[in-house]
Amino acid sequence: MPHEAISVFDMFKIGVGPSSSHTLGPWRAAMQCVQVIQQKSSLQNVKKIDVLLYGSLAKTGKGHGTDIAVLLGLCNENPETIDVNSIDEKINTIKSTHQFLLGNQVNIPFNPTTNIQFLFTETLPFHPNGLSFLIELDNGDNFSETYYSIGGGFVVKENEIAGDKKNIQLPFPINTAKELLHWCQKTGLSINEVVLENEAAWRNENETIAGVTKIWQTMKDCIYRGCHTKGILPGGLNVKRRAFDLNKKLTQQFPYNNFDTWLQSIQNGGNHFQYILDWVSCFALAVNEENASFGRVVTAPTNGAAGVIPAVLLYYIAFCNGNDENKIIKFLLTASEIGSIFKKGATISAAMGGCQAEIGVSSAMAAAALTESMGGTQKQAIMAAEIAMEHHLGLTCDPIGGLVQVPCIERNTMGAIKAITACQLALQSTPDFAKVSLDKVIETMWQTALDMNSKYKETADGGLALSVGLAEC
Repeated sequence: MPHEAISVFDMFKIGVGPSSSHTLGPWRAAMQCVQVIQQKSSLQNVKKIDVLLYGSLAKTGKGHGTDIAVLLGLCNENPETIDVNSIDEKINTIKSTHQFLLGNQVNIPFNPTTNIQFLFTETLPFHPNGLSFLIELDNGDNFSETYYSIGGGFVVKENEIAGDKKNIQLPFPINTAKELLHWCQKTGLSINEVVLENEAAWRNENETIAGVTKIWQTMKDCIYRGCHTKGILPGGLNVKRRAFDLNKKLTQQFPYNNFDTWLQSIQNGGNHFQYILDWVSCFALAVNEENASFGRVVTAPTNGAAGVIPAVLLYYIAFCNGNDENKIIKFLLTASEIGSIFKKGATISAAMGGCQAEIGVSSAMAAAALTESMGGTQKQAIMAAEIAMEHHLGLTCDPIGGLVQVPCIERNTMGAIKAITACQLALQSTPDFAKVSLDKVIETMWQTALDMNSKYKETADGGLALSVGLAEC
């Protein structure tokens, strides 16, 4: 059976919030479109560009910043390196001047109000997150480019669905949890060791380790920044940031001045259950409040679920003797493999599967990684992932106002706590007696996604998004 080669750096991408599928994906699609224009003609020959947003991208595009992301992508700004504090100024300049710098080279006229169309009633057949770029050249020629943002920042171009990674041959090809376990048992390798061996198909081990270290550094910076930023989240719901006040309350007796001394102050507070629970929630809140503010985050595997894995990893570091670079790298490698299996067997797109595809998958990823990190076997790690997802099945995506705030931010705290609970259950269990396999849960999740009404799939047409009016917020 052909396998899809997915790297750890496909599952963990550094970018800008608030959504991997509605912000980061369209951003990358716009950057790809700029490259296509350069190949087919020249940026200097472009007279006009129109952007069409379909389906879920249209219905929650404003709240998710899809229009902003597309503009930044067309300007060839890099989501991994852009100064996030400059975004508002750049967008306001485009709105006031009615022009932007295509590919960071050529000024073309562009009015976001008219040149970006939100097609609320139209959906392209391949995926709910579709967008098209209509390009008109000076000589009168026209062409269009269509892309799909399929979740987690993954983008596929129309008629090129398979992608370039089909040619990558991995030493341990894996599509399912059963295949992962097969390779672990055959080689005696742990899950993270299997992943590291597979990553060698793309780059050498030192480069992989350096890249994963950068992923953690970005997560760490995001948590710390989120815990030390107060105020109201943008978008109109007037949601107050909570991580700042919770962090201040929990650390008031222990002063600090950087991440390391902050971590020490956290540990100085003890390890009783309520205290740890508060901190796990604080970590998750911090990340997703940054995400909601167009801050720099890591898709894990998506932006909407970006707080779960960092929260569980920092729990492991702060309270479980996990403050070691090698342990952190192994944690993230294991988490990435579980996420890739979900992507191959189901989806990590809320527009396809509801929030079970985001918070549920991230919780499963964190649960497996924590279990292996705590000394669990490969079977126990896979069992933990199954437990975590089993108790997220059917979770809807119903963001109020189309914003990744309510209930999205709190759901990250729930996903993190469920991951820790799943880990503890798996560590105290014998997987051979389990009645449900991870592959069966993934199969069930996908069937649930297919059965789920579209109004619960990131459209803001149902659930809390409909029953809670904006005026009530």
